[in-house]
Amino acid sequence: MLYRRFGKTDEKVSILGFGTMRLPTIGGDDTQVDEEKAVQMIRYAIDSGVNYIDTAYPYHGGMSESVLGKALEGGYREKIYLATKLPSWLITSREDMDQFLNEQLERLKTDYIDFYLIHALNRDFWDLVKKHGIFDFLDSALNERKIKYTGFSFHDNLETFKEIVDSYPWTLCQIQYNFMDENFQAGKEGLLYAASKGLGVVIMEPMRGGYLVSKVPPQVQEIWDSAETQRSPVEWSLRYLWDYPEISVVLSGMSDMKHVIDNVKLASEGFPESLTEEERKLISQVKEVYRAKTKVNCTGCQYCMPCPSGVNIPENFKYLNNAEMFDNAEGEKALYSGLEGQASNCTECGQCEEKCPQKTPIREMLKEVVKLFGK
Repeated sequence: MLYRRFGKTDEKVSILGFGTMRLPTIGGDDTQVDEEKAVQMIRYAIDSGVNYIDTAYPYHGGMSESVLGKALEGGYREKIYLATKLPSWLITSREDMDQFLNEQLERLKTDYIDFYLIHALNRDFWDLVKKHGIFDFLDSALNERKIKYTGFSFHDNLETFKEIVDSYPWTLCQIQYNFMDENFQAGKEGLLYAASKGLGVVIMEPMRGGYLVSKVPPQVQEIWDSAETQRSPVEWSLRYLWDYPEISVVLSGMSDMKHVIDNVKLASEGFPESLTEEERKLISQVKEVYRAKTKVNCTGCQYCMPCPSGVNIPENFKYLNNAEMFDNAEGEKALYSGLEGQASNCTECGQCEEKCPQKTPIREMLKEVVKLFGK
């Protein structure tokens, strides 16, 4: 396992972080985490050198923090840096912030959080938490030693990102970034800006919700296969990010033990500035192929959910994108036919678009789903 200095701190963090947003579940129910498997995976990762574990208040319907708390018993808490997040969109008062933090400390069975982030900041949520005294809350939590460092995760434009970076002496930021998202949200410019201010940079969605590594289209695989050094799509995605010396941690939302074992091995070779110029050109070629084929910009983050009409928005878009990117419309239509919450249930209320961090025109794209797959 390789480690990097975390921004302006003296902490050394593993370049691979364990994201607990996609833990193994029972019966496909996101709120029913397979606790035994999840604990085994988390402890294996820690035993293998992973020391940055990320969770959040809403993950797995609140179960992620509780399961992680159990996994960290027996001395594992002392081996890692624990990161979790304040649900910014649920804040209605200054008191709410203390209540959420105290509840999270109890769920996680710990006296303090190493890295406490304000979750999913965009313009609206940023204005909301400022209105209710976020700076006073952070200062108080630091003074009371309930948290050690402060940060935020982000989903909005570059201007808003820079404003937030400059507003408070943060320790870290967490941004969406991968080889397809160099100019999306904070993007490369935001990444470099935060690093120049001494922030540790944590990356989420390194494989764009898995889309960059599952069912790789032939045109893309041909490009990967042409490389002098053979790597899997997962390794290419991770190595692209680890190549940046400004990136401290890349989070992987691992959902089975094989993911953990494979990623831990890859993290022993993720040195900064280690890709050759030819390899960087190769990645650019792959990016252009995907860009030409992607139908809708959705990472499956589920911030648009729940839909009041019962539409499973991320799943609808997953089938649409898979059909387009992987030239498999008939196969995806067969899978789509068994989906509960199909796009045809949409009443165009627009609530989803207000919450979407990608600013996707969800209602119009759901019509595309119906057009391709029918009702």
